[in-house]
Amino acid sequence: MTIQERLRSAVGFKTCLSFITVLSLFCSIYSQAQVAGATLSGSVTDPSGASIPNATVSIKNVATGEAREVSSNGDGFYSAPNLLPGDYEVTTSSTGFSKAEQKGIVLTVGAQQTLNITLKPGAVTETVQVTSAPPDVQTSSSAISSTVDSKTVRELPLNGRDWTSLATLEPGVVSIPNQATTSFNANKGNRGFGNQLSDSGHRPNENSYRLNGVSINDYTNASPGGATGLNLGVDAVQEFSVITTGYTAEYGRTSGAIINAITKSGANQVHGTGFFFDRDSIFDARNYFDGAKIAPFRRIQFGGSGGAPIVKDRTFFFVSYEGFRQSQEGSGTINVPDAVSRAMAVPAIQPYLALWPVAPAGSPDQIDPITGLGIQTFNVNVATIANENNFITRFDHRISNSDSLTAGYFFDSGPQSQADPLGNTVHRVYSRRQMGSFEETHIFSPQLVNTIRLGFSRALGKINDPVSGDAVAKDAALAIAPGAIAPPQIPVPGLTTAFGLGGFNRFTHAWNSYQASDDAFLTRGTHSIKFGFTFEYMQYNVLEQLSPNGRMSTYGSLAAFLSNTADQLNALAPGGSHEVGLREKLFAGYIQDDWRAKPNLTFNVGLRYEATTKPTDANTVPGYTVNGYTVNSAGFQEIISLSNCASSPTACGPVGVNSPLLQNPTTKDFEPRLGVEWDPFKDGKTSVRAGFGMFDVLPLPYEFGLNTAATAPFQIIGADAGATLGSGIDPNVNFNEQKIRNRFIDAHPSAPM
Repeated sequence: MTIQERLRSAVGFKTCLSFITVLSLFCSIYSQAQVAGATLSGSVTDPSGASIPNATVSIKNVATGEAREVSSNGDGFYSAPNLLPGDYEVTTSSTGFSKAEQKGIVLTVGAQQTLNITLKPGAVTETVQVTSAPPDVQTSSSAISSTVDSKTVRELPLNGRDWTSLATLEPGVVSIPNQATTSFNANKGNRGFGNQLSDSGHRPNENSYRLNGVSINDYTNASPGGATGLNLGVDAVQEFSVITTGYTAEYGRTSGAIINAITKSGANQVHGTGFFFDRDSIFDARNYFDGAKIAPFRRIQFGGSGGAPIVKDRTFFFVSYEGFRQSQEGSGTINVPDAVSRAMAVPAIQPYLALWPVAPAGSPDQIDPITGLGIQTFNVNVATIANENNFITRFDHRISNSDSLTAGYFFDSGPQSQADPLGNTVHRVYSRRQMGSFEETHIFSPQLVNTIRLGFSRALGKINDPVSGDAVAKDAALAIAPGAIAPPQIPVPGLTTAFGLGGFNRFTHAWNSYQASDDAFLTRGTHSIKFGFTFEYMQYNVLEQLSPNGRMSTYGSLAAFLSNTADQLNALAPGGSHEVGLREKLFAGYIQDDWRAKPNLTFNVGLRYEATTKPTDANTVPGYTVNGYTVNSAGFQEIISLSNCASSPTACGPVGVNSPLLQNPTTKDFEPRLGVEWDPFKDGKTSVRAGFGMFDVLPLPYEFGLNTAATAPFQIIGADAGATLGSGIDPNVNFNEQKIRNRFIDAHPSAPM
C-alpha cells in the first residue's frame, strides 16, 4: 500500500463525518472553549421573565480578588469569557432592583457555564443573597465533555501519579491494553512515552493534549510523558477537561478527544503542599516467575508546591517540583548453552560464548538426543533504574482592569537505564520535555474580549544509548560489521539473543512546536460569537540507526552456530545513518456562534478551516549515481512509479522529490459544526443534545518520521550472505544503494483506491 493510500485509509486521512444525538439526564456536562479559562454567561431578568438591560454583573475570583464587570445588553444577556478557573462570587445590580449576590460559583477549565440571574424589585441598597448553586446540567452546548476537578486530581490514588490516566474516568475513554513498555528493546519510545488513550475507538495519536492552552503532544502526536512512561506534575494541575464528542469549531488538528489542562496559580493567601510516597518490594507477594527471592523494587516520589502573592490582588506566582526515583529488577528466564555445547564449539566461536553466562548448578538442561547439545534455563532479575525531575511554574499579573497577563513554564527530564537479559550491557532511554506559554487578555468593552497566546513545546527522546558493558560486550576483536567496535547481535534458536554494547537499534527524536493563536469573544444580542486563528510551525528531526554492530540472521540451529556455519550479516554502512529534518506549518481559522434562540434553546453553529503545508526536509540529500542511475539532489528519495518497469533497468528507480506528499490534500479542509441544546422543562435539570460535525486527521510530521528515516538515503544497510564470526571485520558487505529499501509514493493520489 502506498504512503498516501495508507493516510487515506488506515490513518483516516479522508474527512470523516460524525452525527451524534445524545440525551443527558441529571448529569454534569460542560461546553468547552479553546482558551484555558472559563466563560460565564446567562440572562438577567425580573420575576416575570422580562429582560433587564444594562444590569451590572460583577464576577469576583475569591482567591485572587480580581473582579470582572460586564453589563447585560438590550436582550438582558451577558457574557464574561476567559476567566481563571476557581471559586467566584457574582454580584448583580440594576436601577430599581435589589442587588443580588450569589456565592459558590465554581468555574472549571475551558467551561462555558450558564448562570441566569433574577432580580427582585426594590431599593438598590437592598441585597438578596442566593445560596443555591446553579444546576449541574448545562444548557448552552451540544458538546459531550466532563471535567476532572482539583479534588479528584488530588485525592484519587494514582499508581505513578500520572494525571492523564484520570481521563479514563470519562465515558468512552480507555487506556490501550498491552502497551509497549520502556524496556531494553525500547519500543514504546518510538510510539511516544506517555500513557496511550483511545476515545471512542480513535487511535492514541488522534487525541489533543493542551496545557494552559498550548498543545503538548509529543513527537508521535500522542500523550506526553517521560522515559518512565509517566506524565508527572499532578500537584501542579488545577484541573482538566476531556471533550470527547461534538466539540465546536474552536477545536481541530485531530479528530479524537481534547484533554485540556490548566496549572494552578497563586492567590492572596499563601498555600502549599509537600509529599513523599514510597513503594517497596518488601510489601509485595511472590509471583510465579520469582525465584527464591522476590525481585527488588523501590520507587519514591517526593516534592512540593506553593503559591503566593507578589502584590496582593494583582501579581501572583506558583511553583511545583516532583522527583521520581525508581530501582527495579524484573524477573525473567534466560536460555544458555550447557557445558557440553560450549565444549563442542569451534575455536572461532569460543570467545562469543562468554556473552551467555554459565548456568548455576542444578539448572534444568534440555538435551537434543541426536546432537547431544543442551540448553539450560534459569531465572534472572533484569535491573532498571530511573530518575526523573519535573518542574512547573506559573506567573499571573493584572496590569489593569482591562488587561491581564499569564505566563507558564514546565521542564521534565530524566533517563531510564536497563540491562539486557544476559546482563552484559546497560542501555538507556532518555527524555526531556519543555513547554513555555504566554497569554494576554484585553477587555475592549463588556461585549468584546480578546486573548492572544504564544507557546513553545519541545520534546526530546533518545532510545538505546549505550551506557556500560562488560569485557566481552565491549571486545572490539569480536566485531564483524564494518565500523563496529563490539560483537554483533547473535540470535540462535533456543538461546536468548546476545548483544554487544551499542548493538540495539538506536533512535533520536527531537520535536519543536512554535504556536500562536488569537481568540476574540463578541456578544451581540443573544449571540455569543467567537472567532480566531491558530498557527503552528513544527520541526521534527529523527535519526535512526538499525543494528549499529550488525545482526546475524537467525542460525538454522544451535549446532550451526557452534560450528560457525556461514550466515547472513546485515550491517549498517559506516556513516550510513542521516537525520531527517521534517518541517511543516499549520494554519487554521474558525468562527463559532452560540445563539440562545430561546431561554431553553441554544444553537451552536460554527465553521473551521485548517490546512497544512506539505512536509519538507530541512536537509538536502546529495545526488549520487548507482548502476548508471542518477538520483538528483533533493529532500527525499522516493519511488513514484511502478508502471512499465521492464522498459529499462532504471524505469522504476528512486527519484529526488521535495516532500513525501506530491500533492497537498488539505487545501479544502472546511469543517462545519452544528449543534442544538434543548431544556424541555425550562428548569435546568434536563438536557437534550444533538450535533453534526466534520473532522480531519491532518498529515502531521509523525506520519512520515520513522518510515522515512528507515529508507534510503537516510538509512543505508548492506548484507553479506556468507559471513562467519571470529574472522574480523567482514569486507564483503554489499552497500549497493540501488538494492536497499526505498519508499513508494503514489504520484496520482486522486486515483480510485
